Amino acid sequence: MSILDSRVDPTAPAFRANREALLERLAGLDATLDAARAGGGEKYVTRHRRRGKLLPRERIELLLDRDSPFLELSPVAAYGTDFPVGASVVTGIGVVEGVECLVVANDPTVRGGAVNPWSLAKTRRAGEIALANRLPMVNLVESAGADLPTQAEIFVPGGRVFRDLTRLSAERIPTVSVVFGNATAGGAYVPGMSDYTIMIRERSQVYLAGPPLVKMATGEDADDESLGGAAMHATRSGLADFLAADETDAIRLARQCVRRSNWRKLGPAPRNPHPQPPRYDPEELLGIVSADLKVPFDPREVLARILDGSEFDEFKPAYGSALVTGWGELHGYPVGVLANARGVLFSEEAQKATQFIQLANAADTPLVFLQNTTGYMVGTEYEQRGIVKHGALMINAVSNSQVPHLTVNLGASYGAGNYGMCGRAYEPRFLFTWPNAKSAVMGPAQLAGVLSIVARQAAAARGRDFDSDSDAAMRAMVEQQIESQSGALFLSGRLYDDGVIDPRDTRTVLGLCLSAIHSGPVRGAAGFGVFRM
Repeated sequence: MSILDSRVDPTAPAFRANREALLERLAGLDATLDAARAGGGEKYVTRHRRRGKLLPRERIELLLDRDSPFLELSPVAAYGTDFPVGASVVTGIGVVEGVECLVVANDPTVRGGAVNPWSLAKTRRAGEIALANRLPMVNLVESAGADLPTQAEIFVPGGRVFRDLTRLSAERIPTVSVVFGNATAGGAYVPGMSDYTIMIRERSQVYLAGPPLVKMATGEDADDESLGGAAMHATRSGLADFLAADETDAIRLARQCVRRSNWRKLGPAPRNPHPQPPRYDPEELLGIVSADLKVPFDPREVLARILDGSEFDEFKPAYGSALVTGWGELHGYPVGVLANARGVLFSEEAQKATQFIQLANAADTPLVFLQNTTGYMVGTEYEQRGIVKHGALMINAVSNSQVPHLTVNLGASYGAGNYGMCGRAYEPRFLFTWPNAKSAVMGPAQLAGVLSIVARQAAAARGRDFDSDSDAAMRAMVEQQIESQSGALFLSGRLYDDGVIDPRDTRTVLGLCLSAIHSGPVRGAAGFGVFRM
């Protein structure tokens, strides 16, 4: 392979300015993550501990193999909404008894672990990841059920969580539930639809309706234990497969269930089990990406700090040079890379990408998309040369490609460029964002400018004077709105990605994802749709 040559100068003023800007963004990310980890706050965390219970991340830590990593997903879900950051649930991928599992843990310190619209969306995303990547799922359950004030938003779509559990089981993907406290109403179906269910003596309660609702519905006076206690379910209903003495015993039993599943990966092992690290310091990634997204940067500098040995075989380097394509390895796994070198995609880039995606599918090779694009080129010349049909070629190829896709937004992801570079709508297996990144229909200034032009034309068509002062105020308001709504934390809060990550962690995050992806088979598409040539 060819070894990438870095031209980065860490002493350059631009590098230092970029680094400072990104460090400021990372400080904001850290503060948001701290808020998510704080759960319901000191009062409710203290009350939870007084009951002799572990916090969700402590339960996860005991569940996972010692010193193994945990890739937390959607950690800032619900950011910028009326609900707590983190959405009262922790999800992620970790190793249990040598098996990569998708773990979901309710946070009972946040309104008793009640399910709100964002925790539902986060849980559903976890189920999608488990099914797409053939990952056993472990649910650490303690939830008061639906957040009743928002029931209209969660009742109908909430049924998919239970449907997805049964589909995992139908695909012979193990599902395990450990009930640490209440699992009420619809939440009772999580243990009810899992392959294995573990309950804790005198701690777990699982029932469709608690004592108050039973009294209202039937007039019966019932207590928690006889209605849905762990001992009852272990001896009478048969819902509990294992009866644990305490939380640590329950986690031991969960690990035992995973161990006895006889789980085997179906994807190929890494080509190189002992890959070489990149030749360049990942710390330098902080100064490579421009603080001003209008200023392009060379994605080869990023690749030199995430690919094994900084080795990269570039494909068609002299054609469609605004898009870098080529082959490399990441933690021993072969990958194809598509990375924006300059923001705009022209016809040449679209055609080059289409061919490269077809080649990756023919070779059963996963694809990594590194986004930094303002979209496809516009203008009379480019329309006449066929930018619509060439962009459609690329989007068609992305849509129908069957090899796993991994996407990272390094800077900008605007317009149809987001589609062609495998944005969320195109179902990459995983999508992560750097803290400086933005995504929208177009940039704030461009969008406000378009609205201004339309307003000016409308005024002229009606024979009215154009109010320049009102137009300036409108443009400022729109720019501010789009600026806030296109930021990384805002978008991650709405689960348009799987997390905002520190650029220095990119290689590790992608490596964990590639390992998880290879739990299932890795096969390319047998064919594509009609390409308009």
